[in-house]
Amino acid sequence: MEPRIVITGFGVISAIGIGKDETLAALERGESGVAPVKYLETGLKDFPVGEVKATDLQLKSIAGIERDETISRTSLMGVISLREACAQAGLSGEDLRKRTTLICGTTVGGMDLSEKCYLEMISDNAQCTDVIRVHDCGATTAKIADAIGGVRAITTPSTACSSAANAMILGANLILSGQADIVAAGASECLSSFHLNGFNSLMILDRQRCRPFDANRQGLNLGEGAGFVILETLESARARGAKPVGELLGYGNACDAFHQTASSPEGEGAFLAMTQALSKGKTSPEEIDYINAHGTGTPNNDASESAAIRRVFGDRLPKISSTKAFTGHTTSASGAIETAFCLLAAESGFIPGNIGWENADANCITPTLGGNSPEPLRKILCNAFGFGGNDSSLLLGRFDDDEECLR
Repeated sequence: MEPRIVITGFGVISAIGIGKDETLAALERGESGVAPVKYLETGLKDFPVGEVKATDLQLKSIAGIERDETISRTSLMGVISLREACAQAGLSGEDLRKRTTLICGTTVGGMDLSEKCYLEMISDNAQCTDVIRVHDCGATTAKIADAIGGVRAITTPSTACSSAANAMILGANLILSGQADIVAAGASECLSSFHLNGFNSLMILDRQRCRPFDANRQGLNLGEGAGFVILETLESARARGAKPVGELLGYGNACDAFHQTASSPEGEGAFLAMTQALSKGKTSPEEIDYINAHGTGTPNNDASESAAIRRVFGDRLPKISSTKAFTGHTTSASGAIETAFCLLAAESGFIPGNIGWENADANCITPTLGGNSPEPLRKILCNAFGFGGNDSSLLLGRFDDDEECLR
């Protein structure tokens, strides 16, 4: 029998708050963080975004980073959310250095800095050496690790919008194979002009706040943020005296290999990812209390994901919502931020609403508008689907003292 993988801490930062308390309060109020561009230097002012409400200098202050240190906004948000997760898990500096593997997904990496000095960079690399050193995705993870005092090992998956979920899947597999003891898994992603321009070129950005699953949806809003969970076996947690706050019951990753960016009409990759997660977690569809959908607000994604959900659940759908109207689509970080939302939902009993939804679409599921759940949320699916059809689904469980309660 495989060891149980529990979550002993988690942290989150996004457009709706810095830390778990601010985040839950915004979810309960139904308060979106999507707003006109304020911090990002861009000419695309027509598109609302989900920015973390702080300058880089303010984030440095929160993260305890010196003002003159060259560090990307991606790394800064990662440091803040990871520290929150480590504090809840009770990880000491020695635990981090000797026992903890850091897996941080990202796609943008340090692009926010490098694009600001691009013209200088191509004329004289020597003037931008520090920026070049923090540009790539791996450097983002290394800077986060250095800021918290070092870890045993690091790695950086980059699978577009499923990066964070895949970081957690990789972390669980490393633990189960004996290659890691404790894993801090998640992702961080800042907004950059490059990927705002890129999504605009795909013509999938909405000039209003996104409306996932709504018949009048026009596209997505980009966002930024970070989230991390601390994964370890139940035996490890008990030996450390750590209290689990959730459980990773199962997970699945599949590719529908349909298109570079679009999902297949029948949602094959999403269907396979969800069914794999349920199978690994020995869970029937009827046992799922809530699904945090990928739900980007694009016509293609929402119809495709709805088709996949209906294939898995038939006519007996659980409560479903997309939370991207709160935060914008945080791309690589979305799976981690939304895992944090799921854990908060299981802990508080409050289901985040699909804010902005008004008009039913026959090709889409009808989402919940949120509210307190009359029953405990014991098992939750969290979906994260990336470009190229790299689709992942996480089966999360509420942890109770009775270790058989979720089996």
